[in-house]
Amino acid sequence: MIDIVELAGSLLLFLLVFGMSATVDMKALLAQVKNKKAILTGCFLQFGILPLLGFAVVKILNMNETMGITLLVVTSSPGGSYSNWWCSMFNADLALSVTMTAISTMLSCVALPANLLLYSRFSYDDDVVSLLDWPSLFTALIVVIGAIALGLICSAKIHSHRFNVLSNKLGNIAGISLVLFSALVSNSGGEDFRMWNRDWKFYVGVALPCFAGLIISNVMTSILSLKRPERVTVSIECCYQNVGIATSVALTMFEGADLAEAMGVPFYYGILEAVILGVYCIGAWKMGWTKAPPNAPFCHVIATSYEVIVAEKYELQAIEVTLSSDAHDNESLSDDGDTIFAYFRSEDDVGDTKEPSGLHDEYYHAHLEEQNSGEKPLIKE
Repeated sequence: MIDIVELAGSLLLFLLVFGMSATVDMKALLAQVKNKKAILTGCFLQFGILPLLGFAVVKILNMNETMGITLLVVTSSPGGSYSNWWCSMFNADLALSVTMTAISTMLSCVALPANLLLYSRFSYDDDVVSLLDWPSLFTALIVVIGAIALGLICSAKIHSHRFNVLSNKLGNIAGISLVLFSALVSNSGGEDFRMWNRDWKFYVGVALPCFAGLIISNVMTSILSLKRPERVTVSIECCYQNVGIATSVALTMFEGADLAEAMGVPFYYGILEAVILGVYCIGAWKMGWTKAPPNAPFCHVIATSYEVIVAEKYELQAIEVTLSSDAHDNESLSDDGDTIFAYFRSEDDVGDTKEPSGLHDEYYHAHLEEQNSGEKPLIKE
């Protein structure tokens, strides 16, 4: 039964990450790989600031070993796969999110055990890290890396905006299914897993890294002048952790009452990060920090992939007509001298464009008109 549960969870995780990765246009991804400022900022926040915040909370609140080690695992883990889902639903920079998830997952193979070894030994006398089941811990990382690789390969090979849209829908369905699946499994342990009988240190301590990390991320990305959708993405990637890793660690390290206490940490953090980042994403969208128009209906925004719409718009803009490079032949006069002939050439291969997505969003185009004219256009209902 445990094997079936683990297999189902891994399959839904794979479909979620594959769907989000296959949504991304390869040109946008390659552009983000070169975005060193955003990626380095995200990695610093992910593996530098958040683990440090977890360590500070453990020390200041003097958390016991069970709660403290599990919280350190949560804050030292790479970004959760749901971070791609949040960036997709609220139309932050999904290409950057997938890029950062791939990079942070690979870096976590070194950064996660390094942070755990460092901060656990500064927090506790016993070397509890030796009890960790490292193979189980890395299973989720392997699933994520494989799904990202396959999704990006399919996006590049199929080369269709329509495929990007369908992949996005698959990822959304898998994301919702994984939420329901996780809730079912997390609440199947009976009385010991109830969340309302904990000490105040549990509620405050688990919440603080997420709150503080979100504030620090927004301040730092604003100071560094990242684009607004990039600020939202980096902030989500910093705070939205892969709590499945901490859950796996708790299951292998603890038993009885300690297991119930440890399991509560990733479960509660998972609820918190969903609520906190959900409110944050709505606020960012309304402030114009995402790719979605602030005046579009909420249900329309979360159901529409503006990542695809924007990528398609830029692809059409890239087919530019320019003057001939020969300055002496680009213009000529007619024999009677009253007509000027101008010669043009196309720079880009039109045949290389993707299959259209079929999406036409009146709110997005109205938003562009508003930005260009400075006046609020009327949208026909």
